[in-house]
Amino acid sequence: MDMVPVHSLLPDLKKIVGDDFVFIDDENRNKYAHDETENLHFLPDVVIKPRTAQEISEAMKLCNHHKIPVTPRGAGTGLSGGALPQFGGVLISFERMNSILEIDERNLQVITEPGVITETLQNAVKEKGLFYPPDPSSKGSCFIGGNIAENSGGPKAVKYGVVKDYVLNLEVVLPNGEIIWTGANVLKNATGYNLTQLMVGSEGTLGLVTKIVLKLIPLPKHDLLMLVPFNNLEKAGEAVSAIFRAGFTPSALELVEINALKIVSKFVDSSIVPVTDEMEAHLIIEVDGNHLDTLMAEMESIANLLVEYECGEVFFADDAQQKEALWKLRRRVSEAVKIDGYTIEEDTVVPRAELPKLIRGVKELGKEYHFDVVCYGHAGDGNLHVRIKKPGSIYSLNNPDVIPALKALFKLVKSLGGTISAEHGIGLIQKEFIDIVYSSAEIELMKGIKKVFDPNNILNAGKIFKA
Repeated sequence: MDMVPVHSLLPDLKKIVGDDFVFIDDENRNKYAHDETENLHFLPDVVIKPRTAQEISEAMKLCNHHKIPVTPRGAGTGLSGGALPQFGGVLISFERMNSILEIDERNLQVITEPGVITETLQNAVKEKGLFYPPDPSSKGSCFIGGNIAENSGGPKAVKYGVVKDYVLNLEVVLPNGEIIWTGANVLKNATGYNLTQLMVGSEGTLGLVTKIVLKLIPLPKHDLLMLVPFNNLEKAGEAVSAIFRAGFTPSALELVEINALKIVSKFVDSSIVPVTDEMEAHLIIEVDGNHLDTLMAEMESIANLLVEYECGEVFFADDAQQKEALWKLRRRVSEAVKIDGYTIEEDTVVPRAELPKLIRGVKELGKEYHFDVVCYGHAGDGNLHVRIKKPGSIYSLNNPDVIPALKALFKLVKSLGGTISAEHGIGLIQKEFIDIVYSSAEIELMKGIKKVFDPNNILNAGKIFKA
């Protein structure tokens, strides 16, 4: 990508955001050169940390005029390389835009800036008896703005939906610096094209979100959690679909296969989950609501149903401490298996009932292509995270030793009616495979939308689509 020397614009950038919030030193540039995606590393030329939409607007006008690449950056917890500045240029960090502006208890809404940590937002509305359900595993560190960019999900998506189901309106700075609102702070809106939902999940390629209006719901009074072991991984997958067919809707339904569970138990030094040699997987099942007796009866019915799928002895979490210990294990799985060498992560999703075929297929591909694999994820949604360990290949980007295996995996996913990313996005590392799930006509349509928003292709360029 052609551009003028970025450093020639330093005086202008300092004038816009202040001398203290423009960084060109190696320490800061290296800090923002990576996220949680494999071992990728791309240095920005300059890092800026604006405080207002107006500052972002002025910076975008400057960069757009000089055709300088701009990479938006949240907390850096992404797993698809979406926030990596592969072309250098200016990286805009949202960490100073971290205020919750208003919690509207009358209308069950919250207005927030994008740099607020997701769990901080959840806790703030919880104090008012309100609930923002989307809860990615990195909720203790990821930003709500990054969740908007990736249309994040998490365990509670199975009952409550993903980020898109809660976004009512967005303030957005376009690549040319213009500031717009995408919708209205209402629950129904049939007024023109749905720009709000177009922005959600667009991976920072169409505009920079500077204010967010989210729908809230009342906080459920109770939740119950149980852990169910299975000696057969496919039976665990079959049980997932059976729970829903029987009329139950858990607030979370997670699958963790035994190897991943052993790794994370050791990683966090926990013995809360009993592990025996014959076990192949565990389901973590949560129900929530306002009537404890009803929830207890529901849990008992689910446990009885699972006996038909050859489950082992069910473990009920007795108190908040045990629940927290179980969720800690689940949320740290990704981190633990990555450190253990499973550095390549794929975010597959299929219709729920096809989960056993996906699990079986993943294991067969591991044998065929000579890689070790562990599976875990949001089984209630059919969303399986596939972590791969292949000797000599710690990354997948442009890696000829790994790409054939991933193509085979994604063709399997497509054949089962699924797609190649449920909540991590396409970003940098999955764009090689997007034509497996989309036709050329569909891809060209999306590229056309990108061009309307960003004719100079400066904003998060090189993400989602192949050149």
